[in-house]
Amino acid sequence: MQDLLNQYGEFLFRILLASLLGALIGLERDKHGRAAGLRTHLLVSMGAAVFTILSEVISQDENAAGILSDPARIAAQVVTGIGFLGAGVIIKEGANVHGLTTAACMWGVAAIGMAAGGGYYGIAVIATVVALASLVFLKFLERFYAKDSYRTLSVRTPIDVSASQIIEVVKSKQLTVLNSDIEKNYETGTSVTKLTIRLHTSGITDKLAHGIIQSLESSTLPMQEVKWERM
Repeated sequence: MQDLLNQYGEFLFRILLASLLGALIGLERDKHGRAAGLRTHLLVSMGAAVFTILSEVISQDENAAGILSDPARIAAQVVTGIGFLGAGVIIKEGANVHGLTTAACMWGVAAIGMAAGGGYYGIAVIATVVALASLVFLKFLERFYAKDSYRTLSVRTPIDVSASQIIEVVKSKQLTVLNSDIEKNYETGTSVTKLTIRLHTSGITDKLAHGIIQSLESSTLPMQEVKWERM
């Protein structure tokens, strides 16, 4: 009886540890308004731990009955199953994809839960610390190096304004015009020039984007509408 209580006490500790570590990562996601937050990450980690514990217990029972059993057969399915949950938080808008980091977090949380469920507490704690450090501290590091972002600048003007005139105004060392497209409406006498632009800057990309609009506004070009469109 005492051995049984000790065993279940050990299982309880593994489940609680997995839940706590998963909740820590979920809290960071929750603070940033992600769809999969504290509760989701807690449950994923806890579930992975339970599956790992079940693999161990069922394998022991079957081996005791003289049946050859693989203790990894149930836990191995966690990796496959978590893919369906991860796919649910990934959203594609045009050329932009959102939710990849959260999906990766859920995958990592499942691994942490499996480590805790298997009794590898050190691995579970170290993985949690590394995950939190990458989510919290690397976000600050991203401010200090330049990176590319892609947007479409749409400018509506009278029909006699050419794309080259617009490009001349928006030219900057921090951007590259990748493509231009012009739609002319002879009935209204207007044209819409769309420039596919690669912005290369550190910090907040919107500052550079707003600066380009200001350059157009202060130019002599007659404009009717200017807007940025995310690709």
